[in-house]
Amino acid sequence: MRNGKYRIFVINPGSTSTKLAMFSNDEKVFETSVTHDASVLNSFGDVNDQFGYRMKVIEDFIKDNDIDLDGVDAFVGRGGGCYPVPSGTFEVNERLLNDIRNNVGRTIHPSILGVQLAREMQQRYGGRLFMVDPICVDEYTDVARVTGVKEIERRTESHALNLRGTAMKHCKIHGMDHKDACLVVAHIDGGITIAAHDHGMQVDCNQGAGGEGPFTATRTGSLPLMEVLDYFRDHTVEEMRHLCTGTGGFVSHFGTSDADEIYGRVLAGDKNAALIWEALGYNIVKYIGSMATVLKGRVDGILITGRYTRFGSLIDYIREYTEWIAPVYVYENEVEQEAMCAGALRVLRGEEEPRVYTGADMVKREVQEGKNAG
Repeated sequence: MRNGKYRIFVINPGSTSTKLAMFSNDEKVFETSVTHDASVLNSFGDVNDQFGYRMKVIEDFIKDNDIDLDGVDAFVGRGGGCYPVPSGTFEVNERLLNDIRNNVGRTIHPSILGVQLAREMQQRYGGRLFMVDPICVDEYTDVARVTGVKEIERRTESHALNLRGTAMKHCKIHGMDHKDACLVVAHIDGGITIAAHDHGMQVDCNQGAGGEGPFTATRTGSLPLMEVLDYFRDHTVEEMRHLCTGTGGFVSHFGTSDADEIYGRVLAGDKNAALIWEALGYNIVKYIGSMATVLKGRVDGILITGRYTRFGSLIDYIREYTEWIAPVYVYENEVEQEAMCAGALRVLRGEEEPRVYTGADMVKREVQEGKNAG
């Protein structure tokens, strides 16, 4: 702690970028976002193989900007790859770190690198190590897990950090208690997840990195199964996995994940680009509608966040199709870095105890304990 203020460094690897930020208490000292083209990321065979590439991005930024990390109180890494957990701030222990490294959660998303990168930094500079609201936050109802195949359950893979952070920010602005609110929250960016928040709990959401929901810059989204089986005949399992998360979506249609380039084609009169761009919006509004039904239509607001909010025509499209459900609120700036800092800060200040990761049965045990307490 310097001058009575905690210094917190956060690392947030996303599907198309690596974001870094330094905070002094809740004041942002600096922030950067380095965008990675899909062709670079697709050159790595496995997400874990990107560790060295993303670590160099961090090292270069620190060196080029002469940043002093000595005495940092905490490093926070975006989480993923572990077993499902409830929301909250976790102090990283060896079990959590090992489960993330081994990707026991079967997550095909760069979030599995966040804690690993933060661990590397913590070992160099000291301080505590945290994970806040990883993509595998699981607060689903039992019925939300069931599919038409006995052996297959829906899993949680979402932008829980930004979804929950935006919901809490919205409630604070509008004088609402997050635990009393019913909201549909949509993160639209290189990845897209759309969630139903029922009285503070994220009770349902599309499995973004798992091939469910709208297509994105690099992901296929939901596909008609019988057509997929036909397509499968000429492709390996690994090729199909890569298609779902790395070479689908915009990359499949245009050979690039650059949304600005594609939107530029739309503005230039490219009819095919206009069709695919509208289909992106169409898929988003379908899933907003589905999450509204999860809340039985009792929706206090539809919150849109993520970097694609910069495309005004896309936001207008969403409003046109969904504003009859509830008012649409746009939060142009993601709050992932702020949410990571806030979670660590609450623990550093002693305002809440950090959660302890215990492994595979954590969610089921806490749910059962909640039922027993009730």
